[in-house]
Amino acid sequence: MNWLDEQKANFEVLGNFSERIIEGLTTTIYLTLLGGALAFVIAIALGLAAGSPSLWLRGPARVLIEFLRGISLLVLLFWLLYVLPIFWIQYHIPLPAPQDHTFAIGVAALGLNYGAYGAEAVRASLTTVPKAQWEATTALSMSWTHKMRRVIFPQAWALMIPSLSNLWVHLLKGSAIVYIVPGVNDLTFELDNLRRPTDIWFSHAFIGLVTYFILALVLTLFMQALEARAKHRLGRGPSLREILSPTPKLGGRRSKRDGAEQGLGQTGAEAGTLAGGKAS
Repeated sequence: MNWLDEQKANFEVLGNFSERIIEGLTTTIYLTLLGGALAFVIAIALGLAAGSPSLWLRGPARVLIEFLRGISLLVLLFWLLYVLPIFWIQYHIPLPAPQDHTFAIGVAALGLNYGAYGAEAVRASLTTVPKAQWEATTALSMSWTHKMRRVIFPQAWALMIPSLSNLWVHLLKGSAIVYIVPGVNDLTFELDNLRRPTDIWFSHAFIGLVTYFILALVLTLFMQALEARAKHRLGRGPSLREILSPTPKLGGRRSKRDGAEQGLGQTGAEAGTLAGGKAS
């Protein structure tokens, strides 16, 4: 059997595994979306607290950020799944057993780990807002909450989106680790099952590579659109509609304005020439 015949047989096996692959893909998408949403909430909360002028907020936030960033995602998964129940049993804490909610454990681990990285991106973006903006809010006697909501955060939001976009793609790829958790049959888990009747090249290096690449590309395009919208609302770039338009509207407007200015210049030059002719 030559190479082409082998790949044809592999695709036939893939057709038989299609339902399981789709289920695993759906689980991976849910892990990415829910874990990303939780990471975003944690990133905003810890990032704002870490940038707060109050030491009572900044201190605990820094400790949590460094702890969650320093711990491995794999170790965090094992800790949530096997160590945490020991404390619950020992101290009689009336909470659901983690073994019965393994998918939620995976989402929590992804959200905590990547949320800590996102918090540092949020804090750094707040510091890049021009100093004049901070001074203006102080001159207007705005409270910290008011200045963040109305002035500082909208500007920092456009700056932090590229970093958050990278972290979301990393979270997508990091979700593959969750397949070790019992009961979470994600895409990597199903690809590992597909490897047995086919081979590791076809299942992981081809199907897995293409699928994860497409998912990452969709996330990147979505975040780029979000970044363009945020910048446009600040008056720093074209709108999303103008970017997607087949004709460059913004360039057209500039061309018209430049043409009008050029026309006025030509009219003035012609008037000067005429005046000179009459004077002579």
